[in-house]
Amino acid sequence: MFYATLKTIHLLSVIVWVGGMLFVQFFLRPVAATLAPPERVRLMHAVLGRFFNAVLVVAGLALVSGLWMMARTSRAVAQTGVKVSMPIEWIAMAVLGLVMTGIFCYIRFALYQQLAHAVTAAAWPAGAAVLARIRAWVIVNMVIGVMTVAITLLGASS
Repeated sequence: MFYATLKTIHLLSVIVWVGGMLFVQFFLRPVAATLAPPERVRLMHAVLGRFFNAVLVVAGLALVSGLWMMARTSRAVAQTGVKVSMPIEWIAMAVLGLVMTGIFCYIRFALYQQLAHAVTAAAWPAGAAVLARIRAWVIVNMVIGVMTVAITLLGASS
């Protein structure tokens, strides 16, 4: 039951994170692009602020639940006397999850702060430039997230 709860938390966290990136990239951003720069930059600042706060929580939950499940499984296998061999897709998932978290921290704590300063200063061209950099890094993270899900599911099915 505890493992199933951890796995549910882990999966829901990934869904919120990766799904949120897909929503912003393919649904919100194209519509926001039709707005004048001040409205677009303010809207994206507000939406990304809320989303990034949620990602702070779900990224932490994904990391903690994933590492906990790996440790719990390793401990259970080791107690049987069998040599512990972590599945390669678990290792890939952990490494890619850490990479995604690092990229997210850069987006949230460096780029988003620059965006906040641009909004405060009403520097709309600067805000738009920061949004373009955020978008590029979000695309990288989105691709890594989708690859991680694919690697994990394909590895689990073999």
